[in-house]
This record gives sequence, C-alpha cells and structure tokens, in this order.
Amino acid sequence: MPSAPHTEHHFTAPETVRDIVIGMSDGLTVPFALAAGLSGAKVATSVVVLAGLAEIAAGSIAMGLGGYLAARTDEEHYESERRREVRETHEIPEVEKAEVATVFEGWGLAAAQIGPIVDAISADEKRFVDFMMRFELGLEEPQPGRAVRSATTIGISYVAGGLIPLAPYFFVNDLETALTASVVVTLAALAVFGGIKARFTGIPILKGGAQTTLIGGLAAAAAFAIARLFR
Repeated sequence: MPSAPHTEHHFTAPETVRDIVIGMSDGLTVPFALAAGLSGAKVATSVVVLAGLAEIAAGSIAMGLGGYLAARTDEEHYESERRREVRETHEIPEVEKAEVATVFEGWGLAAAQIGPIVDAISADEKRFVDFMMRFELGLEEPQPGRAVRSATTIGISYVAGGLIPLAPYFFVNDLETALTASVVVTLAALAVFGGIKARFTGIPILKGGAQTTLIGGLAAAAAFAIARLFR
C-alpha cells in the first residue's frame, strides 16, 4: 500500500522573525508607556500625540541602528574567524584534521570510519574551512545584506507597533477616553503579538500572549502611576 510522502515544514527565516519581535516588542511597549505616563500627568491629547510621534521616530532610528551594528558585528566576527581557520589549515593542517576527527568522535563514529571522512573533507580547502566554521565554531555564514535588512525590519516593526497605542489619541480629544481606548487596543495587540511570537519560538501560545501582555501592561501602569504621583 503506497504511503503518503513525508513533507517536513521548517521555518527558514528565524533572523527576520527575531528582528520583527525586537521591533514590535519595544514599539508596542515604549510608546504605550509614554502615552500612559503623559495621560497620567493630565497633558493635552495633542501633547501625547506629538511626544509619541517624536518617540516613535527616535526609537525606530535607534533600534534600527542597533540592529544594523549587531548584524555588522556578526559579519565581521564571522570573517575574522574564517580567515583564522584558512590560515590554520595551511599552517597546522594535522591539528585541524584532528579537530575534525574529534567532531565525528563526538557523534559516536569509530576511528576506522572517521579516517576516510576526514581525508575527504580536508582534500578541499573550502569544504575543510566550511566544516570547521559550522561544526567546530558553530558559526553560520551571514546572509549578504543582512545588516541593512535587519535595520529596516526592526525600524519598520517599531513604527508599526508604536502607532497602535498612539492611534486613539489621533481621533479622541478626551484624554481619559483616549487612554482607555489605547489600553484596550494595545493590550489586545500585545496578546496577539505574544501569541504569534510564541508560535514561532515553540512555547504555548496562551503563555506567550499572557507574558507579553503582562510586561507591556506593567510598563504602562508604572509610567501612569509615577506621572500621577508627581503631577
């Protein structure tokens, strides 16, 4: 009886998801806390809007720049380690071969099996270096243009997240009504976002949603309470 073909589904863009998570998490939380704090201080809704937009602009640039620098650091580290591995395969090839053999020993292969495999890998410099980078150092080659994509993704995600808690203040003049709407909309967005994030990270969706909502809610509540206390 023919069996159905086995198809594996793997998520192949973990770095992009990480960037979206970084941008959206801060984008939802920081402007939300700022708007709540200003509302607690009883400022005009126009002040909340202007301050929120300024924060979103500054925050998206800062977060995007941080993502760019982090990705560039990963690229530079990878290139530095690769140059070192290339040099060592020329200067101390036997030591490098022994390190390859050690990797296979850790996988449970016998010495008689390891020898031919090591010879085959070390016969080609690129294959030799690629193996050492991946299995000795645990480094994956960064994708071309990763730094720019990371900066762009984080920045856009921050803006998208930041506009959610600020949106009610665009349309409602009454400060308390706008704050209430902002709380409802943002907590719902945090719950949905947390659930989506949990889906990709492998934790229970309800747990992920609850954690993200709790963190965002506590940040906004703290800002609101401090503003009211010192108003």
